[in-house]
Amino acid sequence: MTTPIERLNRISEQGLCIGCGMCQSVAGTDQIEVVRTPDGALRPVPTDRLTDESVDRVYRTCPGTRLEGLPETLTDAQTKRDLVWGAFQRIAKAHAADPEIRFKAAAGGVLTALAVFLIESDEVDFIVHARMPVGDPELGPSFGVRHVSRTRDDVLAGAGSRYGPTATLIDIRDHLAKERPFAFIGTPCDITAIRNLAQVDDRVNRYCRYMLTPVCGGFMQTPALEKALTGFGLNFDRLTMVRYRGHGCPGPTRLEQDDGTVLEKTYLDFWADESAWGLPWRCKVCADGIGEAADIAAADCWPGGSPTVEQAENHHADPGSNGVLIRSTRGERLWRAAVAAGAIVEESQHTARDMDDWQPHQVRRKQAVQSRYDALSDAGRIVPVTQRLRLKELQASVPADVRDSQRHGTAERIRIGKADEPTPVKRAPRT
Repeated sequence: MTTPIERLNRISEQGLCIGCGMCQSVAGTDQIEVVRTPDGALRPVPTDRLTDESVDRVYRTCPGTRLEGLPETLTDAQTKRDLVWGAFQRIAKAHAADPEIRFKAAAGGVLTALAVFLIESDEVDFIVHARMPVGDPELGPSFGVRHVSRTRDDVLAGAGSRYGPTATLIDIRDHLAKERPFAFIGTPCDITAIRNLAQVDDRVNRYCRYMLTPVCGGFMQTPALEKALTGFGLNFDRLTMVRYRGHGCPGPTRLEQDDGTVLEKTYLDFWADESAWGLPWRCKVCADGIGEAADIAAADCWPGGSPTVEQAENHHADPGSNGVLIRSTRGERLWRAAVAAGAIVEESQHTARDMDDWQPHQVRRKQAVQSRYDALSDAGRIVPVTQRLRLKELQASVPADVRDSQRHGTAERIRIGKADEPTPVKRAPRT
């Protein structure tokens, strides 16, 4: 008979945990603690108090086991629907009107500007989002940490992408317990988890007024980052600051050590080779990197999917813009209000085919997911439950040889252990 601990660990052991922290929030810290593991991941470690009822809640809310698109209650007659990009009200190219926000942000600063607008217009009391840890030796600056902002300066402290493990949802039910309106900014996985939670906790729809997300390509796991830094002559354990992007578009990756050493690499120098990221397995079988469950999703909008060498080297010359998917009816109301108030500059409106050009890797990933899921099923592994993501239709939109290649390639990776992780344990404290 499978125990609750074995059931929980199966999610991590099969590479489906992304470290969001929702499991700790729904089960409580007496049953689950999300910790940093020896290999630098964030994973749930169960206690002997873990019950089957708590594991049932985890499977119901975990974005590794369940993913759904935008709730139908947040659509209307004006909602457009695209095979690749899902439901949306409009697609726009836009940027933050505030020059400081636009400069510090990863691209055009749209999500940061919307967060500031929501606070300053008293639409919400606070924003839950991610930022670099400050004074946390157990995590370190390459990770992200959940942060609560109530002012413009608080929000701006979290501007820019965090390409590292982040448990943004580790205490989301505590924020719901405040019974005050708030907005949430997190990865598409985070948004999926909150939408899952909304189906078992009606406080989500009452108090989490807006859910905003960046379109996500995954993140660099800690071992891959350590390897990259060694190649640059840096010591991972001596880092004091990691800025992945921002301060221009796309902005350099900046790393600082405790001895004053500073290294800056252009976006292309650091991120162009995705094979060097060491992406988590969960990202490789991701059914929704485009934020289908969010009210608004913001993306990079470079033609062809990447900046040119000139753009990367002269990042101060481009102030940055986002390609924005305004998805839900309430996202559309927020968007109109922010544009009317002068918080957002909408440069132009676009089509889903423009998104294809700006984010071609997301198109390929969406088309591949069902074939990868088929390989998971063939191997007797957990296959995430999905709704409103059109995965079978997307699979059918590509040639049979492409589908077969994706299925067989995933099966081979499973066979040789690339989809497996060790049972999570907490790493020993640093001395």
